[in-house]
Amino acid sequence: MNITLSNTSIKCIRDTSVTSVVFPGLYGSLCLVALILNSLAAWTFFKIPNTSTFVVFLKNVVVADLLMTLTIPIKVLSDAGVGPWHLRAFYCRYSAVLFYITMYISILLLGLISLDRCLKIVKPFEKCPLQRVRVGQTLSAAVWVVMLCLALPNVILSDQPPKVTGNRLRCSSMKSKAGLLWHEGFNYFCQVVFWGTFVLMVACYTLISKKVFESYKASKSRYQSASRRTKAKVFVVVGVFFICFAPFHFARVPYTLTQTRSTSSHCRAENVLYVAKETTLWLSATNVCLDPLIYVFLCKMFRRRLMATLCKTAVVTSNATSTQMEMSQMNHSIKVSLNDMSKQYISETSG
Repeated sequence: MNITLSNTSIKCIRDTSVTSVVFPGLYGSLCLVALILNSLAAWTFFKIPNTSTFVVFLKNVVVADLLMTLTIPIKVLSDAGVGPWHLRAFYCRYSAVLFYITMYISILLLGLISLDRCLKIVKPFEKCPLQRVRVGQTLSAAVWVVMLCLALPNVILSDQPPKVTGNRLRCSSMKSKAGLLWHEGFNYFCQVVFWGTFVLMVACYTLISKKVFESYKASKSRYQSASRRTKAKVFVVVGVFFICFAPFHFARVPYTLTQTRSTSSHCRAENVLYVAKETTLWLSATNVCLDPLIYVFLCKMFRRRLMATLCKTAVVTSNATSTQMEMSQMNHSIKVSLNDMSKQYISETSG
């Protein structure tokens, strides 16, 4: 089998009859929900001081999720084929890169959060350097810098003249041979990032569960209910992480190989891999809506601040409504009094 790097593998016309109709609608709905939830999360979180590495990491996840959400409208227009090919070219070179890189920044930060939780619960009386706020800020900054630097060649090496075939532009056609090689290598690196983070999360939450069970057994206090709550938290965090991201990482490598290598694979198989990649990518993107729910689930400080904010808003709205009703009643009373006075005056003058 002849396998070579190629940026001209446009022999197979991609079938976008489904993806150009279904996924723009799904991503549009996702974007609206994610924008509301993450804006509320950002509004709440940035009122909380950086008192722990846990808060620092969560704030960075919020920023990554917001940036990822802001790239979705361009993806919707690009996938729907709305606008000129220049929009698709902009999506391929810039927007898609930011979409993917913020997703992996979020994944790495979720791994750091699980490690932070593990250190705090398993060794509560030992102050590890990783739990210092300054260290947390440095680690977060390092994640951003390293991932953005690794993604930059995907932008720089997408320097080939766009090749529009069948009114569609493939992102891989804009990459040079060096760009295709980097793209493939970067995908393998992202596989290591995801699966390494997943193993870390499973190990950390397993240790957390074990420690909590031992603690409740020793104190003999409500062991069964504590066990159920702990299992629920572990299942939600690890389960959501796996369900959102694992299918995409199963589909991504085979699909990437159809982009970067010229093979004798059947055109139908290539289209099936494309649909599988798009479907699992949308599932991964839903994580931007699920992360705010995890904040409520895990962070007591966030939960309290959110409830306080919502209650304050409700009180202000209630006060404004009651004030408006009182003013309305007062105006009505004044009108009634004026009418009575007018009638009395007319009666007296006519008499």
